[in-house]
Amino acid sequence: MTKNRSILFIVNPNRTDATQAVLELAGKFSSAGFSLYTTSDAELDGLASITDEDLPQVEVAIVLGGDGTMLRAAEAVRGTEIPLLGVNLGRVGFLAEVEKPSLDEIASAVIARNFLTEERMVLAYSVQREEHEVSSGWALNEVTIERSETTMVELFVQIDHRPLSRWGCDGLICSTPTGSTAYAFSAGGPIIWPEVKALLVLPISAHALFSKPMVVSPESKIVIDVESSHALLSADSRRKFMLRLGDRITLTRDSDTVRLAHVKEILFTDRLVAKFKLPIEGWRGE
Repeated sequence: MTKNRSILFIVNPNRTDATQAVLELAGKFSSAGFSLYTTSDAELDGLASITDEDLPQVEVAIVLGGDGTMLRAAEAVRGTEIPLLGVNLGRVGFLAEVEKPSLDEIASAVIARNFLTEERMVLAYSVQREEHEVSSGWALNEVTIERSETTMVELFVQIDHRPLSRWGCDGLICSTPTGSTAYAFSAGGPIIWPEVKALLVLPISAHALFSKPMVVSPESKIVIDVESSHALLSADSRRKFMLRLGDRITLTRDSDTVRLAHVKEILFTDRLVAKFKLPIEGWRGE
């Protein structure tokens, strides 16, 4: 029997397959002597709601749902070193396992501590208004500054203490490599491999001759001045803040990271092939 070990389950409560899988996994871990926790928005029989006091004891958070659930899980373990093990229950996501492991495989890997972990970069932001910080936060995928009304938003962008450009646009995305396959990809940005240390800056529908996506150093400091009356800041589409004329947003690499866990090792190339169903028939490699 395993003593004094804890597991956190983070689940999309609207998916019956997810809740069923949690209950089956809970039985396996309970038999192995684990304490079982869940988040308060997914009350499940036999699982206690996690508290701040319980969180440091958790070895791994098992996440059942899509990439949106993984983003919520990253929020739940913020400030800890708890790795997130995402289980693919439907469409292939970029944060969960590509090949769905069996529940027995998941349980065996966690119990034996036989899983891989990787660290993902996090983006930090702060908002200054009349020389006072009025908002701050973080994002695993991206921070966007977008128009909140029908008219374009006017943004003045500076990088590393030097002016870059002024754009009338629908908005601007600053993403991590993890977020390069999310909103930034849909807006025409490049895919950045997760192990590449970089930040992506991408204007959205800018009325300008120069409005290309830019990959900048992770040590860069990106500053955006809002020069129109209204705009909206969004971090991972979860944390939002209304902006005003004159607000200054500063974006930098955060000191914290998010840890992901995998039962099986898989290259990011294979993840792209699985996600986008890329044609590889006839490939002669092993």
